[in-house]
Amino acid sequence: MPTAFRDITRSLIALAALTLICGIAYPVSVWAIGQAGFSDRANGSLIEAGGRVVGSSLLGQDWKGDRWFHGRASAVGYDASGSGGSNLGPNSRTLATQVKERLGAAAKEDGVSAAQVPVDLVTTSASGLDPDISVAGALIQVPRVARARGLAPASVERLVRSRVQERTLGFLGTRRVNVLRLNIALAGLRSP
Repeated sequence: MPTAFRDITRSLIALAALTLICGIAYPVSVWAIGQAGFSDRANGSLIEAGGRVVGSSLLGQDWKGDRWFHGRASAVGYDASGSGGSNLGPNSRTLATQVKERLGAAAKEDGVSAAQVPVDLVTTSASGLDPDISVAGALIQVPRVARARGLAPASVERLVRSRVQERTLGFLGTRRVNVLRLNIALAGLRSP
């Protein structure tokens, strides 16, 4: 009996110690480091406008109408609970049809030829929630947005160029524009 009692006691002590370390100390320390060093990211990179949260800079939203810049198409309908791509490969006829339809719609909407429409405006991202578009994707929408808002195209273009984010660490990814941040700034832009 003394050996069994000693083994049970040691097991309970180990359970308590591992529960404290792995179940309390580790999660609390990770949370504290996140709050201290990366508070914005740890809390969802939320963006406020007019005193209320309007979205996250990490999640794309569906912008309707000519008055707004539009982001990438979403394979999941901008639903963050179902993040994912379409899983359609380069040889998929369904994908080819979708891209052709989006290309025609984007070209018509922005009054350009299909060859001028940037690829990111007609394809979906792997997550289906990409918040950014290419600089070219934003600039091609400037005339439409300016016309719909009664603004000078030059002032809308300046706004776009002021919102360009450089490549991560100077060499990763591409220059891009966050659509939510751009549209919030656009809402505050007044005609001259």
